[in-house]
Amino acid sequence: MSIPNPTGPVAGAPDGGPGAAFDPVAVLDALAAAQPGRLRHVHEVPAREASLTPWPQWVHPSVYAACTGAGITSLWSHQREVADLAWSGRHAVVSTGTASGKSLGYLLPVLSAVSDGLEAPTGRGATALYLSPTKALAADQLARIESWALPGVRAATYDGDTPTDERRWIRDHAQVVLTNPDLVHHSLLPGHERWAPFLRALRYVVIDECHVYRGVFGSHLAALLRRLRRVCARYGAAPTFVLASATVRDPGAHAERLVGMPVTAVTRDGSPREAMTFALWEPGELPDGSGRRSATSEAADLLVELVERRVQSVAFARSRAGVEALATSARRALREVSPALEASVAAYRGGYLPEERRALEHSLRTGEIVGLAATNALELGVDVTGLDAVLLAGWPGTRASLWQQAGRAGRAGTRSLAVFVAADDPLDTYVVGHPEVVFGQPVEAAVLDPGNPYVLGPHLAAAAAELPVREDDLELFGPGSRGLLDALVAQGILRRRPNGGWYWARSDRPGDHLSLRGIGEVIGIVERSTGRVLGTIDEASAHTQVHTGAVHVHQGETWVVTELDLESATATAVRGDPGWSTFAQSVSAFDIVGAQRSRRFGEVELSFGSVKVHTQVTSFLRRLPGGEVLGTHPLDLPPRTLATKAVWWTVPEQWLTDIGVAEADVPGALHAAEHAAIGMLPLVATADRWDIGGVSTALHPDTGLPTVMVYDGHPGGAGFAERGYERIGEWLSATLDTVRRCRCDDGCPACVQSPKCGNGNEPLDKHAAAAVLHRLVTQLPRSEDGAARGAEHGGESRETGEVA
Repeated sequence: MSIPNPTGPVAGAPDGGPGAAFDPVAVLDALAAAQPGRLRHVHEVPAREASLTPWPQWVHPSVYAACTGAGITSLWSHQREVADLAWSGRHAVVSTGTASGKSLGYLLPVLSAVSDGLEAPTGRGATALYLSPTKALAADQLARIESWALPGVRAATYDGDTPTDERRWIRDHAQVVLTNPDLVHHSLLPGHERWAPFLRALRYVVIDECHVYRGVFGSHLAALLRRLRRVCARYGAAPTFVLASATVRDPGAHAERLVGMPVTAVTRDGSPREAMTFALWEPGELPDGSGRRSATSEAADLLVELVERRVQSVAFARSRAGVEALATSARRALREVSPALEASVAAYRGGYLPEERRALEHSLRTGEIVGLAATNALELGVDVTGLDAVLLAGWPGTRASLWQQAGRAGRAGTRSLAVFVAADDPLDTYVVGHPEVVFGQPVEAAVLDPGNPYVLGPHLAAAAAELPVREDDLELFGPGSRGLLDALVAQGILRRRPNGGWYWARSDRPGDHLSLRGIGEVIGIVERSTGRVLGTIDEASAHTQVHTGAVHVHQGETWVVTELDLESATATAVRGDPGWSTFAQSVSAFDIVGAQRSRRFGEVELSFGSVKVHTQVTSFLRRLPGGEVLGTHPLDLPPRTLATKAVWWTVPEQWLTDIGVAEADVPGALHAAEHAAIGMLPLVATADRWDIGGVSTALHPDTGLPTVMVYDGHPGGAGFAERGYERIGEWLSATLDTVRRCRCDDGCPACVQSPKCGNGNEPLDKHAAAAVLHRLVTQLPRSEDGAARGAEHGGESRETGEVA
């Protein structure tokens, strides 16, 4: 069974009685009684019995002794299955639920191989490389290994915070190195000669939380792993790859795309799980009737209720700003009703300094923190099991993330509660009215493209700098690699020698120009008076969030950015709350480079292909808390051009006239339809709304027709728009349903308004958009993928409240 974890405070009954067992149904009923009409649906996920198996004979005695000493006397079936596969040298991926003990499945073969190697008369013995998407997860795994105190086993984390002298010791002596893909790219592979003894002995490569590697990030990891395999082969090593994932559709195919080799999937979860009560909650209307309360405000109120009952909870928000606002609002409310509990609520997100994150994780484990507002930085397996409740403030992007976040709750032996709080957003509105899209369908497939030329090209250059690329390497990197290598030669980045190899031809390092996470340069947010670094933000987001004059919130404190200097990668800020918020405005346009696929449905032409999107932040608004605009202020920021993939559709002008959309109303109709479609794309693709963008125009010069486009917000594309092209009927049918069902009169954030519209949501015409979408849906196919419908997580549902 899994390794016991420390837990937080014992959750009380609804009246907060100490020591009482947590009853999620009673707590949910109390929350619903306090806010009538907001609980829309309740789904009961049943308990799951454990499936136990005996220990394999090959486990090293010291590893077995450490496990039994920690109370692990038998294994769950999936742990044994993946461990046996890895020990036999077969690449494997284990894809089971949160807190199902996946790590033990790969630690048994890894630590047994290392322990066996210690008994070899010569040589270093076996080594292993562990890769995780976050430093926190690597630190968790190191703490777990060290707690076993295995004789002679030396494990260490190797990341950007590791001092130089420690790095040397790790290279020379550690058998288990826990790091992240970025350090493999920037340090291990470029300096592989220094790692030669470690690489010669490399027996295992573990890739944890591999479901995170999707889209462009996944394509980067796929290229990086092919580079790693090539360098390992140089030293005579062919390591076994073991991957661990949250529940995703077809994890075997996803793992195979990542590593480029056949992978056996282990998907039957043998761990026990107590029942979970999963609720869908719709915030109430604002007092002035202008729309619903925000998911952030509603989740903050629910968090306060849970904290008062001593129910240890995490509230997930979709953005850094949302996390800060949620935590601040909850603390403010507790200050008035339960002052002693104010300090028990905190925020956790990316951009914090490492020491801040470690302190928060420790306080959560010890129970000092009862309520935590977090981004998905806490979704990724950080060891905080023992929570009783999870709040999800807005759709997290995918069903896979929804279940991963909900799975953070579940103290051993007790039931748990998860509450999805709908944002004023088209997809969230659809979900609370159609629970079957959560509880009646399997999770999404993870999408990535190992052949993305914008990703693969720079990696080929990096590979050539590590070791000259030979003809026999081309199969490893895929069919598009030869053309990309020739293009790199033409650009003077590589040179081709008569023996057929490609060589690095420059004096700098290729890794200096390549970010695995596709975020470009990192901007430091610095306090003006002291020079202290408050946090970081990626360069693309800096244009909209920390431009000169922006109001920025960090750990509940408000700052005003006095200058954004892109050349020095610094945003300078001063502390202070001016009493308003800021909202960036931008202009966008697009060029169609070429359609790769097209289909016609009557007069509608649907296309998928390459585009260039031009965006420039031009100004920002200052707004009071009530929404009143104080003024618009110009900004002088450079334009940004994104070469990516998109899906677009065109219709004749007469087509619009025939359905009653007058010429003057076309821009508002198409703009509103574009917004609604962007909001609903995550229903059919593994995308977050913030991963995609859109542009619409009443007459585009490249098509000569009214055109609506939705594009991937990553260079080279991420597979999201292509999935929309393939499932256009299902996608736009759900979009139409959302717009029609929305109770607003002229459009709101729940249907056609967008939280990131650079034009201030003008012009928008909800009714004309509904007419356009209706005509489109009558001409488009309903479903293209033939996906089976099934209750992935099982259980029973009951409707509550009125369905709009």
